[in-house]
Amino acid sequence: MTNWSKIIDKLDYAFQPIIYSHTGKIYAVEALLRNVQDIPGLTNIDDFFDLAFNDDYLYELDLQLREKAISKFSKIKINNLKLFYNLDNRIIYNKNYSQGNTAKILNKYNLNKDSIYFELSEKGTAIEQNALSSMLQRYKESGYKIAIDDFGIGVSGLKLLYFSEANIIKLDRFFISNIDQDSKKKLFCSSIVEMAHIMGMQVIAEGVETVKEFYTCKDIGADFIQGYLVQKPTKSIEDITNIYQDISNLILNDKRSNQTNFIDDKYIEEIYPLDVNTSLYDLFLHFKKNTEHNFVPIIDEFGYFLGIIYESDIKKISYSQYGLSLAQNKTFSSTLLKYIKPALSVEISWGIDEILEMYNLKFNDSLGIFITQSEKYRGFINLNSLLTLSYKRNIEIATNQNPLTKLPGNNQIEKFISNSFENANINTTHIIYFDFNDFKPFNDNYGFRQGDRAILIFSELLQKRYPKNSFIAHIGGDDFFVGLKDYKYDDIFELTCNIQEEFKSSVVNLYSNDDKNRGFIISKDRFNTTREFNLLSVSSAIIEINPSSNISDFDNTLNLIKRDSKNSKEPIFRIV
Repeated sequence: MTNWSKIIDKLDYAFQPIIYSHTGKIYAVEALLRNVQDIPGLTNIDDFFDLAFNDDYLYELDLQLREKAISKFSKIKINNLKLFYNLDNRIIYNKNYSQGNTAKILNKYNLNKDSIYFELSEKGTAIEQNALSSMLQRYKESGYKIAIDDFGIGVSGLKLLYFSEANIIKLDRFFISNIDQDSKKKLFCSSIVEMAHIMGMQVIAEGVETVKEFYTCKDIGADFIQGYLVQKPTKSIEDITNIYQDISNLILNDKRSNQTNFIDDKYIEEIYPLDVNTSLYDLFLHFKKNTEHNFVPIIDEFGYFLGIIYESDIKKISYSQYGLSLAQNKTFSSTLLKYIKPALSVEISWGIDEILEMYNLKFNDSLGIFITQSEKYRGFINLNSLLTLSYKRNIEIATNQNPLTKLPGNNQIEKFISNSFENANINTTHIIYFDFNDFKPFNDNYGFRQGDRAILIFSELLQKRYPKNSFIAHIGGDDFFVGLKDYKYDDIFELTCNIQEEFKSSVVNLYSNDDKNRGFIISKDRFNTTREFNLLSVSSAIIEINPSSNISDFDNTLNLIKRDSKNSKEPIFRIV
C-alpha cells in the first residue's frame, strides 16, 4: 500500500498570478502542485493522481492537498485575493466523498467561500468527462465559484459552456500560443469570449507569454491574463504582488485607438452604494432619505460589487411592530448578505456593443445595468440611458456605412489606414483591396437590381469568411476593403484566393442559362464597341503595413497594385 502521508509531506504548492487584462492588478492565484517528480516511480502529475484513484484514496488525498494549498494561500497579504484550486473530477466517485469539508478548512484559516474557485477540467478520460457535470452541480449548489479549465480541448466544449453556469472559463494555452499570428485561433477565441460574456461568464487567457499575445487577448475581450509574461509559478509567496507594473506599462503605452465602442461617463449614474456590513437600521434610514430608487447597490469592504437590495424586500421588517428595534440589534443585523439579490453587472471594458447585446438577449426585463471596473462598483446605466446609447450607436453606425451593404464606408477606412500607420511598431497590418472584373457590362445587361445582388453576395461572403475581428468596409460601387492586424500573410493569401473562387462560382447563378453555357456575355464597352466580356469575377491586391512603411507612398502603391491585380488570377502583394 502506498505511504500517502510520507508522499504528502514532500509536496508543495507554487502560485501563479491571474491579473486583470485592463489594469495589470492581481485578481487571483492558481495553486500548482510541485515536487511530484521527487516521488519514486512517478514522472508527472497525471500519474500521481491516477495512482491515488487506483488506490481509492483520491478524495482523502485531495482534502489534505486542499488544506496545504489553502494554508499557504492564507499567508499572502493581498486584500480580496482569490485562490484557483484544481480538482480531479473523479473524486466524486470515491466512497468517502462527503460535503462540508472545504468550509471547515476555510473557517480554520479565516477565509470565506468567496475566496476560492474550484477549477474543473473538461479534458481527461471518459470517467473524468462523465464526472464533470456532477461535480459542477455539486459545488455550485454548495455556493462555491467554478472555473472551467482547459476550455476547448475536450469534446463537449460548447455543450459544457451552455449547461455549466460556471463563473469563469479558462481558454486553454493551445489556443493562446501564437494567437496573434493564427487567424483561426483568434476567430475561435473571440467567439468564445463573446458567448461567455453574454452568458454572464468571465474569461481567462491562459499561457500568455509574449506582448503580442497579451495585446491580442486583451483586444478580443479576455477579462484576465495568466502566463509567463506576467509571472512564472513561484513557491515563494513574497513574489506575489498586488500589481504587475510591466503589464500596467503595456496598457498605459498602448496607443492604439479604440474609441468607437467607448462608454461616455455621462451615461453612468453614480448611485451611492452601501457596504455589506452596514446595519439593517442604517439600511432603513437610507431608503427613507433616498427615495429616487427602490434599490441600493451593495459592495464589500474593498468596493467590489455584490448585488442589490430592493426596498420591497425589507419593508415587511421595517413596518412590523418590532422592526426598528430588531434592526438596531447588532446580533440581528450584523450583515446584509441575506437580503442581497443578484443584479446584471458588466465590465466597462466590454464596451457599448457587447453591453447592449447582453442586455437585449438576456436581461431586457431589468431596470438597467450596473457597471464595474475590474469588478469594483462604478455606477449604474438606467434603461433610458441604455436606449439613448443604443440609438446613438445605431446612428453612428448608419452615418458611416454604405446604404446597400451596411458596411463601414470611406471615413472609417481612412481612420483604419491612419491608425495602422500610427501603430505599425505594435501591429503588422494587411489590407486587401477587392475590385469586380467586368461589372459594368453585367450591370448594363442585367440591370441595377441584379448588380446590387452581386454586390450583396460578395459583402456577405467577406463577412462570413474573414475572421470576426477583421475590418470589412465597402468603398462604394464594386470596390471593397478588408483590414487584418497580426495575421500571417500565408493565411490571408489562401483565404483571399478561396473567396475569389467562391464568389466566381456563386455569382454565375445570376446569369441566364444561355450566358452561363457560353461562359461570357456580349455587351458594349465604354467606347460603345460591342464585344465579349467574361462572367463576373473579383481581383484582389494585398498591401502590408509594417514598421518601415511610409503613409505618403500608400495611395501610389494602391493605384499601381490595383492596376496589376486586374491581370492576375491570384492576389497581388506589395509592402508599402
